[in-house]
Amino acid sequence: MSRRNARILAFQALYSWDVSKASVEDLLTFSWLQKQEKSEEESVEKNHENPPVKDEQTFAGIIIAGTIERISEIDRLIEEHLSATWSMERLNKVTLAILRTSIYEMKYLKGSEKGIVIDEAINISKQYGSDDSYKFINAVLDKIGKDEKKA
Repeated sequence: MSRRNARILAFQALYSWDVSKASVEDLLTFSWLQKQEKSEEESVEKNHENPPVKDEQTFAGIIIAGTIERISEIDRLIEEHLSATWSMERLNKVTLAILRTSIYEMKYLKGSEKGIVIDEAINISKQYGSDDSYKFINAVLDKIGKDEKKA
């Protein structure tokens, strides 16, 4: 099982939830993923990544459900760790989804190592986010990680 693939699935689901307000149940069936795979097959530039295995979907499901369940707490944490010149409304949806899933994993998922979660978030944002979003994500997650250590 690749935890990275599971984290990508989780961030994609949170993005979908934020944009379309799909139900948690729909997200956890991964039916949206099957639609995505069909459109990729029709695309000239086919994605050659392997489809997710059940363990990846299970781990992603834990992150998805947990993040949505604690979304108010997670969003409050994000707001508290933004600089004075930033607001939640200013964050693009990809960055927000990556931050939300990463914070859930760092704060609430036992056994997750903060450094690994932050590294994965940076790599995912380099692949899916805007040019410099990884720097922003790194800064916010690092601040949250340091504050969690103090608590």
